[in-house]
Amino acid sequence: MVRDDIHHLTFEGKDIHLVGTAHVSRESVDLVNQVLNEKKPDTVCVELCKSRYESLTQKKTWQEANIFKVIKDKKSFLLLSNLILAYFQKKIGHKLGIKPGEEMIRAIEAAERMDAEVHLADRDIRITLARTWRLMGLWTKIKLLAQLITSAGALESITEEQIEEMKKRDVLETLLSEIGEELPEVKHILIDERDQYLTHKIRTAPGKNIVAVVGAGHVPGIKHYWDLPIDIAPLNHIPPRNKIVSALKWIIPLLILALFVLGFFTAGSATTTTMLKWWILANSILAGLGATLAFAHPLTILSAVVSAPLTSLNPMIAAGWVSGFVEAFVGKPKVKDFESLPEDISSLKGFWRNKITRILLVVVFTNIGSSLGTFVAIPLMVRVFT
Repeated sequence: MVRDDIHHLTFEGKDIHLVGTAHVSRESVDLVNQVLNEKKPDTVCVELCKSRYESLTQKKTWQEANIFKVIKDKKSFLLLSNLILAYFQKKIGHKLGIKPGEEMIRAIEAAERMDAEVHLADRDIRITLARTWRLMGLWTKIKLLAQLITSAGALESITEEQIEEMKKRDVLETLLSEIGEELPEVKHILIDERDQYLTHKIRTAPGKNIVAVVGAGHVPGIKHYWDLPIDIAPLNHIPPRNKIVSALKWIIPLLILALFVLGFFTAGSATTTTMLKWWILANSILAGLGATLAFAHPLTILSAVVSAPLTSLNPMIAAGWVSGFVEAFVGKPKVKDFESLPEDISSLKGFWRNKITRILLVVVFTNIGSSLGTFVAIPLMVRVFT
């Protein structure tokens, strides 16, 4: 079998067939079946980490999620973006009549039938996303979320031929191409680092006869790194938070408080009252608007309006956390909400209908509104001195 998407490699006596696939492609599913039936490998490497493997093979993964812990651990924005990426694959897969990642599922099933070992070759997605997230500021995260949402409409007219074209690029790289131009470090983590990680895991997989199933976007990188030494330890390291960003979380509130003090001693209490008015209005209105756009409960919207002016001055608390906890309390997500999550994220309406994703939207949109409120309020407060 000679094909452009099958690549024969060797490493220390191992015979390895690298199969490049599109993650949502009927042709790729058939190709995986064909290669495995022909090669009958000792080991099947798949482009999955443990958490993604469990999400594909275990039905109750979401039922064990703790939405309160997600909010507390500041992972709402991260989880919501990940779910939107899953939405893209589900939408395309539904249009073509196949499940996202079905080629990986077929590879796993075939390995089990052949008594071959399944070797998870990808880096933990939580590490990949955490490393990426540390590089993004709030504005970049907002751009990412907006880009993902606005791109959804284009999925209605996508063809199977266009899906096959996606083989040439990683799905994440395709969706983040615009941001990747401004932040090449993001592409480096999402694509280049994973190419190295996949190369190392495939080369060190057990067995002599190995078939590795990966997204075709990773094939050129794997072949590039194949004969090069790879230190895997740095690839699993999550860097500390940017010290400048961490410092700004304290510096900005202190500067705002200094403005209030300066206004009081140089222009009197009337000026301070005017500044306070602008601060409360900007933060409350925009945070409340964010919660409203997420279709939050009225009590949640009220909590966003009330908390935003206070939380914006406290680096330890965010308005979105307050509104998210309130929404979770009044909405009371049930097991059925977790069970229906995989189906609900197959449509944009489902993101607002499902109580779990609505809570995430409330947290994210309220935080965006509150942050914008701070930047809107500052020039209005400064203008009082002129």
